[in-house]
Amino acid sequence: MAKEDRSQKKAPAKRRWYHNFADAYRITKRTYPYIGWVLLAATVGAAALMIALGMWLKMHIVFLVLLTISTALLVPMLILASLVKKAMYRQIEGTMGAVYGVISQIKRGWTVEEQPIATNSNRDLVWRLIGRPGVVLITEGPTSRVRELANKERKMASRVVSNVPVHVINVGLDEGQTRLEELEKALRKLPKTLRSNEVPLVVNRLQAVAAKQAPTIPRGVDPARMKISRRALRGR
Repeated sequence: MAKEDRSQKKAPAKRRWYHNFADAYRITKRTYPYIGWVLLAATVGAAALMIALGMWLKMHIVFLVLLTISTALLVPMLILASLVKKAMYRQIEGTMGAVYGVISQIKRGWTVEEQPIATNSNRDLVWRLIGRPGVVLITEGPTSRVRELANKERKMASRVVSNVPVHVINVGLDEGQTRLEELEKALRKLPKTLRSNEVPLVVNRLQAVAAKQAPTIPRGVDPARMKISRRALRGR
């Protein structure tokens, strides 16, 4: 009996780096089917470059072998790391709540609302972030359709925190909108106008008002669950 209890409580197998590499490769390949050839070319190219460099510098054979192997492994891993996040964003792009999949990954320097602050019958959404650039409203949906929602929330924020800049970023696939994969970059480009100790004051004032007028979320939808699930993307 004790043996059965111990086997049931056995810890899950520890994930190794190559498991994460395989998962990242599968995710990336869905968006970039040619990624295998890119990684192969990068591996061969990096190895050839190190061999040529080592022969030119007359390196010791042991050092040259170690340097070549480590470089040939590192370069494709760096390429894959730079593409996997973009691939994930493209795979959820256009789905309701996709913006939360991005902003929920932003931990430093921003206060992220876990629920959209406004929505309509077309299931367009407005999300809010607060940081040193001020208040940022991020819309999901066609710009022409979500403009009214964004303007309403912008006016409300301007009344509550009158001296704080309010920015609007329209996320989507239409002309003039920001692609999901470019959202983090767009946020980084915003000028910082608040001091770090001023941000919590803005958060508290806006959240106090928001508590009195919580939006109605479309039935059957929970955008707060729209975090990027690496397990789901792996198909498990």
